[in-house]
Amino acid sequence: MPAEPRGLGGDEQPGRAEAADSTERAAAAAEPDFVPLRFIERPPEEMLSRATAFHEAMAGRRTTRHFSDAPVPKRLIELAVQTAGTAPSGAHLQPWTFVAVSDQAVKRRIRTAAEQEEKRFYEERLQAAWREVLEPLGTDHVKRHITDAPWVVVLFRHTRRLRPNGEIAPTYYSQESCGIAAGLFIAAIHDMGLVTLTHTPSPMGFLRRILDRPELESAMLLMPVGHPAENAMVPDLRRKALSDILRFIE
Repeated sequence: MPAEPRGLGGDEQPGRAEAADSTERAAAAAEPDFVPLRFIERPPEEMLSRATAFHEAMAGRRTTRHFSDAPVPKRLIELAVQTAGTAPSGAHLQPWTFVAVSDQAVKRRIRTAAEQEEKRFYEERLQAAWREVLEPLGTDHVKRHITDAPWVVVLFRHTRRLRPNGEIAPTYYSQESCGIAAGLFIAAIHDMGLVTLTHTPSPMGFLRRILDRPELESAMLLMPVGHPAENAMVPDLRRKALSDILRFIE
């Protein structure tokens, strides 16, 4: 049976933890590629309080397509991307590039290209099973959010990488890694009091051309960022209950 953690009734003898910690730090110091883990141990009551507060904050998050053109400081975008960059990634390759666009002319080019692709999608490629779940959301090929929002952030996934010897090699778990980074970006945007939307025009090759990204990168998400418009509306949706998304095996 594993020992109980300190602070929860464990009977760890005084000094044993400190000695173990000293040994671990000495071992880490001997290995130049490792450093001691920086970790804040919190009491159970604080953990529950923080978890509850974070859930309540995120439960109010909603996606909207209605944006104000009110300016958003560049520093807020930087901090959101820095937060996204803390995501774990396969082999720590960090296979992402975020391109943040505020230039209105570039946003117009993106919107024009996106609407062309989306119009073909809705008119020619949208299958019945896909249409039935999109209709309640009221989406169509018109993408005003691209030019209305003060920022458009495009997440590019590194599908391949350049090795130190000059060879091209794959990245590992790049889809999963970028998905986690996108989630952290969205959480950061909501936490600071802004809104965003995950837009995936298909196909997305035009984003690489317009934003002049290398062939090793593939656009994954287009996310307008800003304040919601005064008359912003969202679908009347309900999230799944905890019992629908969680199973315990104890």
